[in-house]
Amino acid sequence: MISFLGLCVQNFITAMKYTFKGNVKFSSVITQAVMISYESLPIALTIVFIAAVVIALQVSKQFLASGAESYVGGFLAVALIREIAPGFAALAISARAGTAVSAEIANMKVTSQVDAIKTLKVDPIGYYFAPRIIAAAFTIPCVVIFAELFGILGGMFISNITIGLHPNKYMNSVWLFLNTKDIYVSIFKGFIFGIIITTVCATQGYLTENGAKNVGISTTQAAIRSTIFLLIADLIISSLFYVDLI
Repeated sequence: MISFLGLCVQNFITAMKYTFKGNVKFSSVITQAVMISYESLPIALTIVFIAAVVIALQVSKQFLASGAESYVGGFLAVALIREIAPGFAALAISARAGTAVSAEIANMKVTSQVDAIKTLKVDPIGYYFAPRIIAAAFTIPCVVIFAELFGILGGMFISNITIGLHPNKYMNSVWLFLNTKDIYVSIFKGFIFGIIITTVCATQGYLTENGAKNVGISTTQAAIRSTIFLLIADLIISSLFYVDLI
């Protein structure tokens, strides 16, 4: 894992050098943004929405029993924006788009398309990695923001049904508990998670050798490794920004 992480860092630096030279086509970035984020938006929103509804179902009656039902919205908003929305959205995108990136590059590797790019004196890492990294880094935060909104609305809906909490009370507690720092950190998490997903999955696909039978293995490894690195990054970022609140 440490060796693989070092290779990911090396590939990321190579991709950024390729980007700063102005070799990345804007059309390629847009194409990858559609594939990675836009097409993953429904599943990401669905997962975060259901997670918010389940949490609201679990805690709303306990809050009501203690006379603190008006704080359900604030509790749910903090949990969603700090952890659930960025984490669940990133895991959903990793499972759907990250594995697709790995499989696509792995297929190019075993069918000698990468070798063909090299003969044209084009850096294959920069050519394949850079558009995907840029697209994910700048569009996954948008998915995270939409997921947060859907999650908060889902919590409001189920709280109103289960304990009769008025939407005004719910939203007032959301604004009371929430601050701009939480929103900025969630956007930053989306940015970092986008880089991690595409770099890890693309690197795993690029390492594929010995025929098409290993494409499936690389795709599975990409899903596992991207999940591990996402969780580690989430722990580090949360510790950096919220350790003073513990």
